[in-house]
Amino acid sequence: MSERLSRRRYVAGTGAALALGTLAGCSGGGDGGSGGNGGGDDSGGGSEAEALDDVPSALDEYLSDARLYDGSILDYTGEDEVTVRVGAGDVGFAFDPPAIRVDAGTTVVWEWTGQGGAHNVQSAEDSASEFNSGSAVTEEGTTFEQTFDSAGIQLYYCLPHQTSGMLGGIDVVEG
Repeated sequence: MSERLSRRRYVAGTGAALALGTLAGCSGGGDGGSGGNGGGDDSGGGSEAEALDDVPSALDEYLSDARLYDGSILDYTGEDEVTVRVGAGDVGFAFDPPAIRVDAGTTVVWEWTGQGGAHNVQSAEDSASEFNSGSAVTEEGTTFEQTFDSAGIQLYYCLPHQTSGMLGGIDVVEG
């Protein structure tokens, strides 16, 4: 009888822990969620971005192992400037948001959170254009910006944490 009771307690406790973890995941603070609106008031002008599921296949494939990537892309078309947090997620090994859509001519500003160690932003081999923030840095508030003048898929990563899933992508569309 006591063995069965302890199994019941174990199952009940595990179920409660899973339910609590699921509810905590809804807040967008962990690496498994969408990360909320991808920066809230820090994103170009403070407007809310709409999450879309029409992610270009090249972007979706590249981000398949990216932290915080949930298969959607945040639409920031119409914004002049968009901010992406560098060092996001529960261990600081993510870009937030990991996937964005912007108009050609938009400036993307990457801003360091100070979490997860030293980071940089570097275009991937299959990116439509080349960009590089330089050496990895840790200081909160550091920024790097790039204006994307023509349409194309921009793929990027953090060199020190690329294998940990610190990947990002931008779908630049004609405005």
